[in-house]
Amino acid sequence: MGFYEERVLPHIINVVMNSRQTRGRRGEVCRELSGEVIEIGFGTGLNVPHYPAQVSGVSAVEPSQRSVRLAGKRLAACTVRVEIVGLDGQRLDLPDASFDRALSTWTLCTIPDVEAALGEIHRVLKPGGIFHFVEHGLAPDAKVARRQRRFEPLNKRLAGGCHLTRDIPALIESAGFEIASVDSGYESGAPKPWGFQYLGQARKA
Repeated sequence: MGFYEERVLPHIINVVMNSRQTRGRRGEVCRELSGEVIEIGFGTGLNVPHYPAQVSGVSAVEPSQRSVRLAGKRLAACTVRVEIVGLDGQRLDLPDASFDRALSTWTLCTIPDVEAALGEIHRVLKPGGIFHFVEHGLAPDAKVARRQRRFEPLNKRLAGGCHLTRDIPALIESAGFEIASVDSGYESGAPKPWGFQYLGQARKA
């Protein structure tokens, strides 16, 4: 990682992604987590306050050491066991079928090989395990989608590789998951190219 990505961007994300609206979405996506959880893109620990009591442990994957340090106070206040287990969601050094649930919040947009990461999530989940996700991505409106494609190169440079045009449900299904539920729509107050959100759950068959 360069200076901006490691030293500056984590602080920006820690503020921008901790709005009232994003906290609400985090609460929704985390509500039914239980058992052993793998979290891809732990970031600065913004999901930590939303882990329910049914979670017995979280194995977190996060490439930015600065982000993990920024999570210190949240981790100190957390009653759930959290362990950083890897730096790269595309290659998890973890056993097959070892987790009950998986969690990703606004992470799949930034992973370079998102297909590999989803394949790894599928591999480490137990049969019947649930993948919980909230992500932004490709809008269904042609005009907005054209703007997303136009802005995406600059957005990737400024936002740590963040893509605007990924079709999140299609990518999840292509990895072998069955979508159990998905709620999609524009986030209130957000510019439309950045604001189309998917929140849902997918099951490993």
